[in-house]
Amino acid sequence: MSTKMKAAIRGEHGLELVQIDIPRPGPEEVLVRVRAFSLNRADLGVLAGHMHGNIGGPGTVLGMEWAGEVVETGANVKGLAPGDRVMCSGKAAFAQYAVADMGRTTRVPAEAMSFEQATTLPVALNTMHDALITNGRLHKGESVLIQGASSGVGLMALQIAKLMGAGLVIGTSTNAERRARLAEFGADLALDSSDEHWPDKAREATGGKGVNLIIDQLSGKVMNQSMAAAAVLGRIVNVGRLAGTRAEFDFDLHALKRIDYIGVTFRTRSIEEVREIGRKMAADLAPHIASGKLALPIDTVYPFERVGDAFAQMRENRHFGKIVVTLD
Repeated sequence: MSTKMKAAIRGEHGLELVQIDIPRPGPEEVLVRVRAFSLNRADLGVLAGHMHGNIGGPGTVLGMEWAGEVVETGANVKGLAPGDRVMCSGKAAFAQYAVADMGRTTRVPAEAMSFEQATTLPVALNTMHDALITNGRLHKGESVLIQGASSGVGLMALQIAKLMGAGLVIGTSTNAERRARLAEFGADLALDSSDEHWPDKAREATGGKGVNLIIDQLSGKVMNQSMAAAAVLGRIVNVGRLAGTRAEFDFDLHALKRIDYIGVTFRTRSIEEVREIGRKMAADLAPHIASGKLALPIDTVYPFERVGDAFAQMRENRHFGKIVVTLD
């Protein structure tokens, strides 16, 4: 095996395809030959020069999730062996080889599942199971609203909510064509979050009580609207801030409804915490992943040499589901 590999990095002037050394796995890590990787919104930020936790800066290999074959395992790794087909999350995914923590490496659960399909799953599954079940404390029969439901993680959130027993499931999207497709993924109602009256419509759909659990991928000025849509003693879990990281906050409305407002991110979690998130997710969802019941649509597949086009498509926000890149 060569000691060099091709990788997509953030260079001094943006995206660059370069040759770098193949990484080596630590004692609790695995080295994976990458067959496919998928893009996430955070990748755009890192490419633009922003830090994502401790990830970022010139020379950073981009990417957070991938699928491929195990090449080498660290001395303390158990249950994984060279040749295993796996899906992973972590960092430095956009390359021919990537290293993952053993707790963030999962066997591809079905022979029929392609690497292209497998790479769409790790981030969405772990993020939204943690948001809905662990932090959101979803109970059967409760109403759930997913802000930004037409994104990959949003579509997974709709499916997990329905699978785990939610009553009414509402999704929001500002795009009419995407809203029309949310029902395919479990939404009972689709709302336009750019419509100032959407909180009223959400309350109407719940018989005037308001939504029990809101997964907020937008925040910014949408935050107060989410609180208006929420039930008394409702929960709002802030997963993303696509609509802005700063906004006025209606403290009186927050207190009046006695809302639990919970912020989550993987950026400040220890590896032990991340492993536990994966364990809990698999305990609830593994059979449904293997059966294909939980799956995401793939919008476009690019070869590695066209990873720049993949970034351009994500930047233009003209996709439904995941953008995937494949390697030989």
